[in-house]
Amino acid sequence: MELGLYTFADVDPNAPDKGAAAAKRAEELIAEIELADQVGLDVFGLGEHHRPDYMASSPATLLAAAAVKTKNIRLTSAVSVISSDDPVRIFQQFATVDLLSKGRAEIMAGRGSFIESFPLFGYDLDDYDKLFEEKLDLLMKLRDNEKVSWSGETRAPIPGLAVYPRPLQNPLPLWIAVGGTPNSVARAAYHGLPLALAIIGGEPHRFAPLFELYRETARRVGRDPAKLATSINVHGFVAETTELAAEQFYEPQAAVMNRIGRERGFSQMTRAHFNQAIGPNGAIFLGSPEVLAEKIIAHHRIFKNSRFLLQMAIGLVPHEQLMRAIELYGTKVAPLVRKALTESA
Repeated sequence: MELGLYTFADVDPNAPDKGAAAAKRAEELIAEIELADQVGLDVFGLGEHHRPDYMASSPATLLAAAAVKTKNIRLTSAVSVISSDDPVRIFQQFATVDLLSKGRAEIMAGRGSFIESFPLFGYDLDDYDKLFEEKLDLLMKLRDNEKVSWSGETRAPIPGLAVYPRPLQNPLPLWIAVGGTPNSVARAAYHGLPLALAIIGGEPHRFAPLFELYRETARRVGRDPAKLATSINVHGFVAETTELAAEQFYEPQAAVMNRIGRERGFSQMTRAHFNQAIGPNGAIFLGSPEVLAEKIIAHHRIFKNSRFLLQMAIGLVPHEQLMRAIELYGTKVAPLVRKALTESA
């Protein structure tokens, strides 16, 4: 199982100088990706958002910077909001990252967890489903063909034109990221695309039927489920002790979840809610290296996932704490998980 990290590159939405805050976060982010590569993690993902609390509105640009600073780690969006972007540009940008990284780029396509990009780029939310379906179809055609003919209702047609550059990987890996919608899960299986499932609340084991649906749909359309990769993407943190991990992570995590909760009318996260979520059956994967490894292994038994991505850089976690957490994740947690999974294979 691949082990990795993902982030949205959070910044302080109330920073007096937003340019300076973003510049500092960009520098820190590249250092974090470099360290993740150095300690042997497999994947680093970067999300796309268009809000004052996140710096990464252009994941491909930042991943291109990371590509020339790293050697082995795979670099993926997490996610690319393809509904409000141009699939041609997405493909070209990630093909370029793939060339710079010598074949380590991926696209994780999704609808996104916010809607700011739709009015920003002139799209109608009433076309939400159609935009995703058509643009996914075009992105897949671009990935599989040098010359593309395509027409639809949400973009100008492409009359048999070639698209460059071509990536080093053939095909460029394309994942579908979902938040729990069965139709989206089935769509990924129908197209034979790897599936990433975001779990940020509730009890993770309750999401297992979605992977069952994914694999059963794949079988029904004649695909081998064993050849389709799956990932769970979760929130969490690691420190030398579970108590220290909770102390360092609670306030940044709660600040983000409560800010989003106020926007959406959700109940506020309290310390009691947090403590429940970091337990063995909760959605936050947090603890000492041993505790975190045990929880990752336990959920691998449930999901049989081939990838595990952890979002530790949530809110304003201090950079120094985050660097130490990345070090522990790569040097302590990952060896424990890999050893256990090898022995059980």
